[in-house]
Amino acid sequence: MSPMILNTEDSPPFILELIYRLRIRDVMTRTVISVPRGARMRDVQALMKENAITGIPVAEDGRLLGLVSVDDILNALIDGFIDDVVENRMTRNLIVLEDDMPLSFAISYFEKYRYGRFPILDRNKRLVGIISSRDILIKLLLEFNTEMENLEKQFKWSDGEVPAGSTRCEFAVRKFDFENAGKASFEIKKLCKERIGDPKVIRRIAVAAYELEMNLVVHSNGGKMFFSWADNKATIVVVDSGPGIPNVEDALREGFTTATEWVQSLGFGAGMGLPNTKRVTDEFSIESSPKGTKVTAAIRVNQDELLPHKEGE
Repeated sequence: MSPMILNTEDSPPFILELIYRLRIRDVMTRTVISVPRGARMRDVQALMKENAITGIPVAEDGRLLGLVSVDDILNALIDGFIDDVVENRMTRNLIVLEDDMPLSFAISYFEKYRYGRFPILDRNKRLVGIISSRDILIKLLLEFNTEMENLEKQFKWSDGEVPAGSTRCEFAVRKFDFENAGKASFEIKKLCKERIGDPKVIRRIAVAAYELEMNLVVHSNGGKMFFSWADNKATIVVVDSGPGIPNVEDALREGFTTATEWVQSLGFGAGMGLPNTKRVTDEFSIESSPKGTKVTAAIRVNQDELLPHKEGE
């Protein structure tokens, strides 16, 4: 039985950012010990003892067929079929993960199923790795020191980017954090309702904020979202740390997407984020490289669209 790895509700923000940035392929063990269908249960027992592991996949030519756990071996010893072939005793109904999934998915699987390890498949359904709770903890520890040094340096407001005395706020947005997606744009919409009386203008700002937030969740390694209000203009700036947009012109074309199939199966990544943002804003710009992307979107607000008591702000 696998212990709970992390309490994602109470974990510090820098740990959560690591969890949502890393993918399963970054953490999994790529050298997989496996056996063919014709192996004997006794052979599997010996492999488990030799390598100090509690489960071995059954695979042939990269195709996952089943799994033998330490419980299966114990039952074989007790019931007297330790010399039987694996094919007759392996578990066939398996729960697997994909290498392109975020690490947060793996953590949730360990907490839900309490298994010791999960086989990892690629997009072609071939066995490419295996992941245990130990793999996750070791990777997080290795990344910890580097992240602590980088967190304080990332995503600072540059001098002159936000006028002195203006209202401004910032939000951390994590990769593949679909549970919290939309919270930053909701807060921005609330701030706009305090200043703007025209629902149509509020909606334009809310659409831009939501689309840019979802772009961070789906396509980036995570980043920050900044909102400022100055001189009757709402400005949204999103900054991420990569992987960058290979072709900005393609990214601005409606329906073009680089989202994976499983992200699209969740209802995201339809290829409308940046086109919608550009359509509803008065000012729009993108700066992108493999090191990261910065998108700036602004909407000007006329005096007659402001709430009376906020006109001077």
